[in-house]
Amino acid sequence: MFITPMAPLNSVAELSNDKKVEQQSNLAGSMFSDIFGQAIDNVKQTENEVAQVEYQLATGQLDDIHSLTIATSKASAATDLLIQLRSKAIDAYNELMRINL
Repeated sequence: MFITPMAPLNSVAELSNDKKVEQQSNLAGSMFSDIFGQAIDNVKQTENEVAQVEYQLATGQLDDIHSLTIATSKASAATDLLIQLRSKAIDAYNELMRINL
């Protein structure tokens, strides 16, 4: 029967590499939160544009009706993008929860 020797403890250099990985993961998390925050702000902004154009249409200040269609399409695209980002984030979270350590 063969007995395997014990492995030495991690050196200080290896421990500092672990901190670098943790910092990189924090950076990736902040990048995702920035992207998600921008998507939310984009939805808010486009919804405000739609409300403004609808107000202008209702009060007779709107000369071109296609502005409403364009604003509505932009708002719809921004909302769809936010929904897709949310879905991908939930999928990634569920995938991480399935990993066995």
